[in-house]
Amino acid sequence: MTQRINVAQQVPQAYHHFIAVEKLLHDSELPTTTIELVKLRASQINGCGYCVDMHSRDLKKAGESDERLWSVAAWREATVYTPAERAALALTEEATRLADREAVPDAVWEEAARHYSEKQLGLLVVALAMINAWNRIGVTARLTPGT
Repeated sequence: MTQRINVAQQVPQAYHHFIAVEKLLHDSELPTTTIELVKLRASQINGCGYCVDMHSRDLKKAGESDERLWSVAAWREATVYTPAERAALALTEEATRLADREAVPDAVWEEAARHYSEKQLGLLVVALAMINAWNRIGVTARLTPGT
């Protein structure tokens, strides 16, 4: 597939604001591994090959095992994630699949709240909003994985 548009080049102001939010997230108290795992899972759900490739590579560079990378799509059955990571992945799926249900279930939110502070939950919600936005840009613009 050929890339349709370079959004960063055409709308640099928006791109720079997105990057500023990403910097805030990565400089925050939310674990970087958690941020990258939820980004990978949302990207898988949304079918954004560019983001799946990027976040898989970022996790690998950060020292994540192949098993943890391969298991993200089947995290419920995998035994390699912490309870906090599992709660974040559950919240990711609910927040990413909003069109499939009425709302994020209270039980999913409450489980995430058992593992993350209020501020961390806020950061996690922002991270989920950002990756879903990035995925929509990547899929619509046909960004090429590995570039």
